[in-house]
Parts: sequence; C-alpha cells; structure tokens
Amino acid sequence: MLAATPLASGRDADVYALGADRVIRRNRDGGDVRAEAELMAYLRGQGYPVPEVFRADGPDLEMTRLAGPTLAEALVTGVADIRSGARILATLHHRLHALRARRSPDPAARILHLDLHPENVMVTADGPVVIDWGSAREGAPELDLAMTALIVAEVATDPTSPFAALADELLAAFLAETGPVRLLDPAVSLRTRTGLLDPRRVAQAAARVRTAHG
Repeated sequence: MLAATPLASGRDADVYALGADRVIRRNRDGGDVRAEAELMAYLRGQGYPVPEVFRADGPDLEMTRLAGPTLAEALVTGVADIRSGARILATLHHRLHALRARRSPDPAARILHLDLHPENVMVTADGPVVIDWGSAREGAPELDLAMTALIVAEVATDPTSPFAALADELLAAFLAETGPVRLLDPAVSLRTRTGLLDPRRVAQAAARVRTAHG
C-alpha cells in the first residue's frame, strides 16, 4: 500500500515508500518505465552503482530504497566538501563512460545519463548511487560531461538561488577534474529543447561554463 504523501517529488515523478526497503517511483505523465528499468538492470550487472529494480509496470518503477542524503544535500550541509563532490561526479561519469553502448553501431558511443548532477546522486553507506535514468541515451561521453557542467552552471548563475556561490565553486572543481568541456553547444541545444528554463538562462549558464577555466 502506497503512502498518501510522497517521500520525494521531482520534475516528472513522485517517489513513494513501499515498506522499509523499497520505493515506487511513479511518472506523472503515465510514461512507460520498462526501457529505463532494463538499462538500470544492465548497469547494475556491470557493477555500476544504481538502485536494484524489482518491478517495472507502466509508469511505476519499484526499486531499492536508498538511505542517505543526495550529494546536493551533503554539499550544502558540509557532509561532503566541494572537491570531493566534484570528484564523485567526475568518477561516476568516468565509470559510466567506460561501458560500451548497447545498441549504437558506433564503437565510440557510450551510455549517457544526461542528467547527472548532485540531486541525482545519493550518498549511501556503500558509496554514491546514481538515480533518475529517464533521460539516458547513447552517444559521445563529452555530451554527458557538458550537460552536467551546464546544469550546475544554471544554479551558479541563478541570482535567486541561495546555493549559487556553492554551485559556482562546484563547477570550477568539476571542470578541474574533467578538463575543458567539449560539445557544449549540442548540450545547450538539448537542454533548451528538454528543459524548463528560458533559453536565455541556458545561454547564460553556457557562458559561465566557457569562462570557468579563466
């Protein structure tokens, strides 16, 4: 029996407790989660840190209930410092991009998360775990890195965010780990098509990424 109040809510889905050890994430638009579940099962089989999936049925994804804060919460509260947070993000990218794409005929293609930012990383006792694979696809790893930098820069350039300064530090530390961002223009195009921000805000964030090494 699902609780009336979700444990957490994101842009497109709500997460409900299902006992002490499991949760159900329910897509609000009713979208089918089977492809996402199949990808998560594959990644888990390759040793990549994702929640274990028990059932995928229509908009419902039943999986392990993770204990711990998000990486964003850990950074805000000081549980994790900026350098270690940036290293976690960079390492998660590196591990993911070491895995060959499952379907693309391009031998250079890799699995991309395309939404790998601190709110989609849970810091558990067993290490960081990546959640929310609904945006995943296959392609060039540089696009994935550019998307993470762009999303962090969106917070860094938001004058209304109390976490802007923290995000700006994280952006600089992340780029120090990864090196210069390539494929930023395709990331801006993708983010503009799929995100909720005004294109001018995305462009402002991209400009911050471009100058972050300066």
